[in-house]
Amino acid sequence: MRTVLSGPWVLAVYMAERVKESDLAAARAQMGFSLAWHIVVACLGVGLPALTLLAEWYGIRTGDPAHRLLARHWARAMGVLFAVGAVSGTILSFEMGLLWPGLMGRFGQVIGLPFALEGIAFFVEAVFLGIYLYAWDRLPPRRHLLTGVPIVIAGTLSAFFVVCANAWMNQPRGFTLRDGKVVHVDPWAAMLNPASPPQTVHMILAAFMVASFLTASVYAVAMLRGRRDAYHRAGFLIPFTLGVVVTPFQVYVGDWAARFLSHYQPTKLAAIEGVYRTGPHVPLTIGGVAGDHGLEYGLEVPDGLSLLVGYSPGTVVQGLDRVPAAQRPPVTAVHWAFDLMVAVGFFLLAMGVWLLWLWWRRRRTGGELSTPRFFLALAAVGGPASVVALECGWSVTELGRQPWIVWGVMRVRDAVNPAPGLMGGLWLVLVVYAAMTVATVYVLRRMARGTPVPRAPQEEDVARYPVV
Repeated sequence: MRTVLSGPWVLAVYMAERVKESDLAAARAQMGFSLAWHIVVACLGVGLPALTLLAEWYGIRTGDPAHRLLARHWARAMGVLFAVGAVSGTILSFEMGLLWPGLMGRFGQVIGLPFALEGIAFFVEAVFLGIYLYAWDRLPPRRHLLTGVPIVIAGTLSAFFVVCANAWMNQPRGFTLRDGKVVHVDPWAAMLNPASPPQTVHMILAAFMVASFLTASVYAVAMLRGRRDAYHRAGFLIPFTLGVVVTPFQVYVGDWAARFLSHYQPTKLAAIEGVYRTGPHVPLTIGGVAGDHGLEYGLEVPDGLSLLVGYSPGTVVQGLDRVPAAQRPPVTAVHWAFDLMVAVGFFLLAMGVWLLWLWWRRRRTGGELSTPRFFLALAAVGGPASVVALECGWSVTELGRQPWIVWGVMRVRDAVNPAPGLMGGLWLVLVVYAAMTVATVYVLRRMARGTPVPRAPQEEDVARYPVV
């Protein structure tokens, strides 16, 4: 039987046939690298303002000048990271149109709403960040503290709106395809799709965790080098405490997200856990590599996945045998990314339990909270480890949806720009991001080590503290 194609479908097929494998790989690598770089800065943009306000609030409440000086240094870093995040975010917005015109040309009207709302949130965040940085010595302390609250709210909303757009790619809603054309668009239904709640909450909590543990790791290294004054202790304990408070909630939300996949994206869950055959009594496999019939060389927990999905060993879990081989995600990469993310999550959870025990012991014995060197060494590792978990989580989200850019509706190959020369764009982006990385690290280090912060009158007695 001959299939007759017309209109946009002919153009889509023609474009897909023209795409070279090298250009498709270059487009995916460029988008993946840009997103992997930007997401770390974005997490700092969401979490660091909250940490800064916590330090400032505690300084106002207790009168401790070390906390207010800490807040002033974090605020300056916050301004630098906001500027860098604006640049990398702008690059990503251009890449969406330049690299994936098939996606934006057809579905831009569907997913335009969350991007527009994110722009408004970004504008509000920029305005209040300027006020917050400018008004340190021009407003009373409590009033100045209040000017930072909209920064935290707007930054969180920015993350929410952007992740809603990504959630739509996993659960496309709010439109109808008729003869290849998008009709009956409902932007609100598209933005508030079934994947939005678990993905947005998971991402926002991850942002606070990354910002907290990454900041704490800097001060953990300083404390390992002998800097145990009040400034550095506060610089470590404030972010680390926030991070370990958020971690148990993140573990719960991660379980919620996995159960969501079992109902809405069973193919992704099957790739995550390496399930090839549909059935009950499915084991949970830790590690291993994809073989012809399942994961090999991994550690199996009998009935583990069935129990996690449906609380019963007899729960049926859909396997990859329900979809054609061409529509299966790369199992080994997705499975290992998920396992690594979970391992880091439980490592950070264990660090939280250890900190709770240290607090309990302090209450019994009195005196200052003890921070053993081994604890600080693990805390120093926790910052980079949280970034690794973040990148692994996004790898699971994106690779687990392959080969679809819009799950079940549009393939990645059909969305990419068919123009030649995408490899050149990849090299250009690598150079630009390398320069931004060097410049950002240089500026932050120079601010921390060589550039003094003008102190308000109530902070004059903190000059004795060396700054990180």
